[in-house]
Amino acid sequence: MQKTTSPRLLQAAVIVFAIGLVALVALFVTPLVTGGDTAPTAVYLLTMCAPLGFLLGLVHALRTGRRAR
Repeated sequence: MQKTTSPRLLQAAVIVFAIGLVALVALFVTPLVTGGDTAPTAVYLLTMCAPLGFLLGLVHALRTGRRAR
């Protein structure tokens, strides 16, 4: 019998990665919209969600992958 795992880790990874991508776009769009001003510090911190989400997705893939016989 195989244990079915809930995809909560995958859902969290996708959400965190999406937040990081939106923050990354906001980081580049902010100077265009505000006339050269930099983005707030929170946007810089939120861009770190993209690699964190990628890492969570990688952990999910490794945990749910098939084992070698």
